[in-house]
Amino acid sequence: MQIEDRINEIFKNKVRPHLSEHNGDIEFVGYKDGIVEVKLLGQCNGCISAKYTIEDTVEIALKEEIPEIKSVELVNYVNEDMLAMARKILSKRL
Repeated sequence: MQIEDRINEIFKNKVRPHLSEHNGDIEFVGYKDGIVEVKLLGQCNGCISAKYTIEDTVEIALKEEIPEIKSVELVNYVNEDMLAMARKILSKRL
């Protein structure tokens, strides 16, 4: 089984059930050189506890099963449409 498949399996069985209790979810973004990149979704996206969720839930669950994993990094993508709208709003105020 590929490491990406193992990561998604752990998300499905261990991480998502925990996050769903908080109306959240997780998306696997990528894996390279022992670093897993993820995006938090739902209520977990932008939560002030997101850093701790990554460290205490996601990273621990992955490292228990896949020793090659060094760390988990949270990536926050900004939707281009939302960014364009923010620029438009801000330009009217200046």
